Amino acid sequence: MLTPASLPALQQSLRDAELDGWLLFDFQGCNPIAASLVGMQGFVSRRIFVWIPAEGVPSALGHAIEPGPWRTWPSGWTHSTYSSWRELEASVSAVVRDRRIAMEYSAGDAVPYLDRVPAGVLDMVRNAGASEIVSSGELVTRFVAVWSEDGVASHLRAAEAIRGIAHEAFRIAGTRARTGDPIAEHELMAWILERFQAAELEAPDHGPNVSAGANAANPHYEPSEKRPRRIVEGDVLLIDLWAREPGGIFADQTWMATIGEPSARAQEIWAAVRDARDAAIQFVQAEVAAGRAVRGGDVDDEARRVIEERGFGQWFTHRTGHSIDPRSLHGAGPHLDNLETREERLLVPGVGFSIEPGIYIPDEIGMRTEVNAYLEQGRVVITPSVYQRDLIVV
Repeated sequence: MLTPASLPALQQSLRDAELDGWLLFDFQGCNPIAASLVGMQGFVSRRIFVWIPAEGVPSALGHAIEPGPWRTWPSGWTHSTYSSWRELEASVSAVVRDRRIAMEYSAGDAVPYLDRVPAGVLDMVRNAGASEIVSSGELVTRFVAVWSEDGVASHLRAAEAIRGIAHEAFRIAGTRARTGDPIAEHELMAWILERFQAAELEAPDHGPNVSAGANAANPHYEPSEKRPRRIVEGDVLLIDLWAREPGGIFADQTWMATIGEPSARAQEIWAAVRDARDAAIQFVQAEVAAGRAVRGGDVDDEARRVIEERGFGQWFTHRTGHSIDPRSLHGAGPHLDNLETREERLLVPGVGFSIEPGIYIPDEIGMRTEVNAYLEQGRVVITPSVYQRDLIVV
């Protein structure tokens, strides 16, 4: 969050980028990046702008009927109000005229996770006299997506907890498959959620993903009591689970098992996704250790190359990984993506992300392996501490 303590580093980054300032905009939650930086509390129904200059103090602009949410805005910074659109546009013009500014904008929608400012607002800011609007992408990476020390510690605890829960879930599935009363996908999902609660972990209002057999070929499959599917002998079983401590940073993992000995086909596909994951890990570790700049899209290319060489490229239909930031499981930082989007942002110390290549052959089989990573200076830490090498057989 933007505070007097964090302001000097942010302003130095603006000067390094030869920017006059960063203009934040939000309207009814359309820009969660701005909302997380400003940290407003309470109901906001009108447009807001926040100007962070490369020199001087920030200024905020909100509607006259909504002063309450600004009660935590630092008293030494400027806060003004508007009622009419004319007042709003005049106030915006006063801070942007003849200035080179950053906003949550991505040219050509190359990175939609950054493209949060409506085109009409960009038009208004240009008409107000801004000399140039550039993407705030690198600023978002450094000042929204970076993990704190406490966040890292919370993530490590959550990662080990959900690893144990996943392994326990596989044991239950294997045991039940041989009792004459196999557990259903949705029942195992409910059991995992109960274990999260017992471990004082929280998860979003959907998932985890428990997929047996061909259901795992749907990357966003959700088990349902309305279409129960028992987990039986011979099944490939995918468990994708994510959780965090309250206020902490998410851990997000996918594990693969077979109920009984795996087929040669399952082994072949597993080897492809595992080796793609490991190629991505090794690439980013080597680049970071050597002090070279590495982009999220570069890591995606490395993983995708392995799967394409094994003949499964057409069935790897999503990015290799997503940002995990302090606010969200699917965060605002750089993604490992050169397929769905053109992710050119740098992976910098302090950011975290998933690494999760997958192969999904409709009506046959789906496999994915997922670990998380965060960058320290000169090294990459992979979580959990022990991750999957071979198919788990239960």
